[in-house]
Amino acid sequence: MKKILVANRGEIAIRVMKTAQKMGIKTVAVYSTVDRNAPHVKFADEAVWIGEAPSNQSYLLGSKIIEVAKSLNVDAIHPGYGFLSENAQFAEDVAANGITFIGPKSKAIHIMGSKLAAKEAVKKYDIPMVPGLDEAITDIKEAKKVATQVGFPILIKASAGGGGKGMRVVENEEEFESQMNRAISEATNAFGDGSVFIEKYVASPRHIEIQIMADSHGTILYLFERECSIQRRHQKVVEEAPSAVLTPELRKKMGEAAVLVAKSCDYLGAGTVEFLLDENNNFYFLEMNTRLQVEHPVTELITGIDLVELQIRVARGEALKIKQEDLKITGHALELRVYAEDPLNDFLPSVGNLEVYSLPVGEGIRVDNGFEQGMDVPIYYDPMLAKLITYGQTREEAIQLMIKAIDEYNVVGVSTTLPFGKFVCEHEAFRSGNFDTHFVKNYYDGEKMKLELNQEAKIAALLALKKYFQDQKIVRLPNS
Repeated sequence: MKKILVANRGEIAIRVMKTAQKMGIKTVAVYSTVDRNAPHVKFADEAVWIGEAPSNQSYLLGSKIIEVAKSLNVDAIHPGYGFLSENAQFAEDVAANGITFIGPKSKAIHIMGSKLAAKEAVKKYDIPMVPGLDEAITDIKEAKKVATQVGFPILIKASAGGGGKGMRVVENEEEFESQMNRAISEATNAFGDGSVFIEKYVASPRHIEIQIMADSHGTILYLFERECSIQRRHQKVVEEAPSAVLTPELRKKMGEAAVLVAKSCDYLGAGTVEFLLDENNNFYFLEMNTRLQVEHPVTELITGIDLVELQIRVARGEALKIKQEDLKITGHALELRVYAEDPLNDFLPSVGNLEVYSLPVGEGIRVDNGFEQGMDVPIYYDPMLAKLITYGQTREEAIQLMIKAIDEYNVVGVSTTLPFGKFVCEHEAFRSGNFDTHFVKNYYDGEKMKLELNQEAKIAALLALKKYFQDQKIVRLPNS
C-alpha cells in the first residue's frame, strides 16, 4: 500500500494522513470549493477538487472519488467518519474497482446500518437487548398495542436512524399517536425510510461503547470502553476512557459481548459496539458503528495503540500481532468535541470567521484540529472545529488538565462548546462519576450560564478599572 486517498475533510482527514505518513504511505486529499485552502488540503501529498460546497455535490460523490483514486493510482481509500464511511454501496464500489476499502466489508456495514437487522444478527449470540419489538412497524394501532405491552415510557426509534433523528420518548398512551407520527415523518425526511421500532425506555442509562478491532485471520480484540453519556440532542460532546463505573468483571463481560457482535456480521477492521448501562449495571446492546469513531483518541491514549495504523495493517491483510491479554489500561483520557455551536443558545450552530484561533499545548494535551486562524467556518458541514483531548495518570488529573486546556484555547469570531466543556468538568455530578445521559437536561441551563459569564465579565472589568486608577496614581506621584 503506497498511496491512500482520504475521502473526508477537517480534523479526521489530517488524523488519518498523519499515521499514513508515519508509515511511509503517500496521501491524497479531496476537497470542495469552500475547502480549497483548508489545512487537510495543504497537509496531503496531493489534493484534488471534487465539487461544490454542499456535500451531495462533493464529499458524498462516491463515483467521483473513486474516479480520482483510479486516476492517481491510489491503492486504498480511508473514509474517516461521517459522509461515505457507513455507505455499504461505496465500500462495495471501491472494492469492485480494485481499490482497498479501509473499513469493514459491505455486508457488515449493511447489516449494522439497520438497527433491526443488527438486532436480528446478534440474537443468536444471546446478547442482552432492551425489551421491545424487534421488527419495523408503521401501523399506529398495532404499534400502540405493542407499546402498552412493553409498558410506558417507551422509545420510538427510526430503523435506519442515527444522530438522534427519528427518535421519540413517549411517556404515556395519550401522546403515543402524535409522537409516532412525528418519528415516522422525521425518519422519512432524514433517511428516506419511515420504518420505526419500539423498545422500553431505559430511564437513567449510561452510554458505554466498546472499541473492537478484527483482522482477516479470525482475531477480534476489544480495546476496552469509552463513556459517552454527556450528550446534547442524543449526540456526544464529552467522552472518556475508561468509564468511572465499570468493574473489571463488567468490563470483561461487555468486551466479550462486543466481540460476539463483531463475529455476528463477520467484521473486519475498527468498529464500535454501543451499549446502554442501566442503574443496576445491566447492559443492553444498542447498535454497532462500522467505522472509526470521533472519540477514538481516548482509547489510543489509554492503550498506547494507534487505531488508524491497525486499520491500515488489517486492510492490507496483516494479522493482528497483539493478543487480548497483552492489552491493558494505563491512565485516563478525556475528550471534548469543540463544536462551533452556542452553548448559551441551545447549542445552535455558530458560523463566522475565526478572527483568533489559538490552540493549547503542553504535556498530556492533544488537539486533533481541522481549522486555522482567519478561516471561515462553513455552514455546509458538521460544525466540529477540533477535538480537545487530555491524558493523566488519574481521572482527576485528566479533568484538571482539561479545564486548564480549555482556558488556554482561544477562539474569537464564533461561539464554541468550550465553556460547556468547562462547566461539565467543574460539575460535582461529573467529577463524582455519578451521572447519566440526562446530564444536560438535569444540570445545564444556558440562560443561567449566560448570567454567570456576564457577572464574571463585569467583575473582570471593574478589577481592570480599579487597577487602571491605581496605575494612574503611581504615574502622577513624582509630579506632586
